[in-house]
Amino acid sequence: MKATNLSKQKRENMLKTLNEIKKKITDDSVLQDITLIENELNNKKYGLIWEEHQERVDVELQTQIPIFENVEDKKIYNDKNNNYNFLLEGDNLHSLYLLEKTHKGKIDVIYIDPPYNTGKKDEWMYNDCNVDLNDDYKHSKWLSFISKRLEIAKKVIAEDGYIVISIDDNEYAQLKLLCDDVFGENNFICNFVWQKNFAPKNDNKYISTSHEYILMYSKNKDLYDRNLLPRSAKNDAGYSNPDDDPRGSWASGTCLATTFSESGVFKVVAPNGKKHLPPTGRCWRYSEQKFKELMADNRIWFGKKGDGVPRVKRFLFEMPQGIVPQTWLKYEDVGSGQDGTKNLKDKFNGEMVFNFPKPVKLIKFLIDRHKNKNAIVLDFFAGSGTTAQAVLELNKEDGGNRQFILCTNNENNICEDITYQRIKTVITGKRKDESIYSEGIPANLKYFKTSYVPKINTEEENLHTNLLVNIKNLIELENGIDIDDKKIRVYLNEKELDSFSSNEKGLKECEIIYISSDVLLSQVQEQKFRDNNIKVFIIPEYYFKDEIMEVL
Repeated sequence: MKATNLSKQKRENMLKTLNEIKKKITDDSVLQDITLIENELNNKKYGLIWEEHQERVDVELQTQIPIFENVEDKKIYNDKNNNYNFLLEGDNLHSLYLLEKTHKGKIDVIYIDPPYNTGKKDEWMYNDCNVDLNDDYKHSKWLSFISKRLEIAKKVIAEDGYIVISIDDNEYAQLKLLCDDVFGENNFICNFVWQKNFAPKNDNKYISTSHEYILMYSKNKDLYDRNLLPRSAKNDAGYSNPDDDPRGSWASGTCLATTFSESGVFKVVAPNGKKHLPPTGRCWRYSEQKFKELMADNRIWFGKKGDGVPRVKRFLFEMPQGIVPQTWLKYEDVGSGQDGTKNLKDKFNGEMVFNFPKPVKLIKFLIDRHKNKNAIVLDFFAGSGTTAQAVLELNKEDGGNRQFILCTNNENNICEDITYQRIKTVITGKRKDESIYSEGIPANLKYFKTSYVPKINTEEENLHTNLLVNIKNLIELENGIDIDDKKIRVYLNEKELDSFSSNEKGLKECEIIYISSDVLLSQVQEQKFRDNNIKVFIIPEYYFKDEIMEVL
């Protein structure tokens, strides 16, 4: 019997009634209101539903255009062979809005550790107000907050990329449904369970929680190519070569099938003449012909004395060169919460400057599930900067050239005093007080702050000029470069370009120029650029085209 969808019937009856009412009404405003009711009735009726809340940044974006401002005195240049990493200070929705322009479909890995919405005082704020346990809309506010960011995150992930999100029991159920909706249930990879504590906490009121979750979703599951874990001595410990097989070490496996078939019941005769039958109710997993082939190839083992139950030999050289990762992440493999705290305190002379940082080993494990050693890694809840350290250490370990982009606000000066300082310490090997932390890891960093250009009451020409001036920062962000006015130059009008074209010294020093689409090159200029091996790129219109058109 086919199940009757009672909710659908009820909804269709209400829509039919509304349609009859509309026929009797001529007032346009009332008709519009009824249409809104119809739209709500037609909305999704399964899945996660919440009261949507507006953020302050939503209001700001209605009247202002977000931009980045370069903080030159925080630039770190320590590796002439590689591109720049970026630390973006400000509301992460603001940063994501601009990253959608520069990195749409380009991010290989996203890791985020958003607020867990535990209701604890000062854990996180929504529109400058703390969200605590007594807030009736705490789940709705959190979902409104996170959903907007995940929608943009999906747009910037590469087709073979993925996102991993740390969370605990407070919002896990809601986040899983939200991610199913945003990324598609079919793109769910797994739910890692991270063992964050290695000992129970006896001060817990009910049961000591020793784990957190890490959800993993791909952009396109069919294109995601997992990176296996390297084999270790522990993985190979079960392999030996008791019969001196020239093919090397092997481990034995059962010859019994997991399901029963009459054709799989027959006698197997060992070289010493002993006959073996499978146990009652069981059968062999191989046919008689296959058994003969395996025995002829010395792949069946009957024990050292030759009278044991037959087992198949699996040679080490035939095993995959990697181990499939498991969802249970033990603290001894990826670090504990205590390790995360130690990782951070080491950079600040033992001072506790940030609560609950993740261990570097954990983030390295998550990033390394992507095969691309030149991956672009984004973290838009950067916190203390663990992701940056993880990227730099991975590059040092495997010779990769991964790039990180970190976004965080500067509440309580976290971006300047903690995130930036940690990254600087890892790169230079020196703490803020100049004491030695390590030998350092060569890398480059640019520090941008979010800002705004007003849309309203701004003359078109002034707005255009203001945005063009800030285009330089988007070019740097998209290409991982520093426009130094010698090797790389930007020209927004023909007058500037004409002046440069007649500068022989400048032409010899320059390698790349970016020009506005409004600038036209003369044949003479084109020839000069070719003669000096200067590459010419047109500044993408997608940077601010829509914003400029909006105010025309």
